Amino acid sequence: MANPIIQVQGVHKEYGRGKKTVHALKNINIEIMPGEFVAVVGPSGCGKSTLLHVMAGLEQPTDGRVLLDGVDVTLISERDLPKVRAQKIGFVFQAFLLIEDLTAYENVEAVLWPIKDLSKAKQEDMTLDVLREVDMLERRDHFPRQMSGGEQQRVAIARALVNNPPILFCDEPTGNLDSKTGESILKIISRLNKEKGMTVVLVTHNEELTKYAKRVLRMKDGAIISDR
Repeated sequence: MANPIIQVQGVHKEYGRGKKTVHALKNINIEIMPGEFVAVVGPSGCGKSTLLHVMAGLEQPTDGRVLLDGVDVTLISERDLPKVRAQKIGFVFQAFLLIEDLTAYENVEAVLWPIKDLSKAKQEDMTLDVLREVDMLERRDHFPRQMSGGEQQRVAIARALVNNPPILFCDEPTGNLDSKTGESILKIISRLNKEKGMTVVLVTHNEELTKYAKRVLRMKDGAIISDR
């Protein structure tokens, strides 16, 4: 039997001190298996984005442990964390966060620049492959200002996938898109989950999007109140 690819063990996350302490996460325990598509839903301020950031190693928990593919990211130094994240995860944000002065191709390829043992030809092949995967190959020479919101998010997904990570974290990826465009983005993510076996963790406040998930975690006031 496969081991969990994500393990969250007794995680707490607090902000502030004394009377101003905010308990963003309260004793979170989760195991996610390889290839699962998990949606995390709940009202604004319930802690779902904080949970995603802690899972991805973008924030450290106040207490508890997070293991990604067997690696305890809570024990890794700030210097080494980016390398681990580059190997283990892709991250798609609500804001597309593309670099305005780079083309679609360059925005994706930039993720590969720090990898010294990759030839230029290999970088090009990997970049073109993921742009083709999200149907943005014909727009590869366009800058973000020349693309629609949906096209920018497709490029952002390609950027998250170019390293072929086993885990894809999505933080409100349709939040800045109209419903039709949002549906098309979720269909891409769902296809990646089904065809590539990629583990997907999606944070959303949109109940409609939970239909793509195999499992739904519901949060309220920093705690998981339902897992089914």
